[in-house]
Amino acid sequence: MSIFKKEIRINHRIRAKEVRVIDDNGNQLGVMSAPEAIKKAEEAGLDLVEIAPTATPPVCRIMDNSRYKYEQEKKEKEARRKQKVIHLKEIRMGPKIGEHDYQFKLRHLTEFLKKGDKVKVTMIFKGREMAHIDLGRKILDRLSSDISTLGEIEEMPKLEGRFLNMVIRTK
Repeated sequence: MSIFKKEIRINHRIRAKEVRVIDDNGNQLGVMSAPEAIKKAEEAGLDLVEIAPTATPPVCRIMDNSRYKYEQEKKEKEARRKQKVIHLKEIRMGPKIGEHDYQFKLRHLTEFLKKGDKVKVTMIFKGREMAHIDLGRKILDRLSSDISTLGEIEEMPKLEGRFLNMVIRTK
């Protein structure tokens, strides 16, 4: 449940003087005063529920409030279940990376992409390595060509201080 859940006003909690009323079959009964609409709902043995509070006049429906709440919760739960959470993983390396280390990082990168995560590859330059940014770019170019079957580059390599960053996502 979210913290910012909007409050549904029912029956005597409806503040508007006039409301547009829809009965339990979906037929419009027209615009009437709130007490009159509440009386019609009580005659039907149901509640008057404010559906669209921002409309002028607010739209209210004669229905069973507990059933409405249940259906809303069911829709929210279904929406949460269908959500896909994408994590951002980071792989860091230097421009003087060895072949075995490169293959190790590449293997992890492919695992992350297969899981559906985004991967941020960071090339770290220390001291005098800043004079050889082109070496780091070559390694990132090689990396992007090696994973071209699994992923695509979302953000091209860009230099941010001592870091050369690139973001890769799954195809």
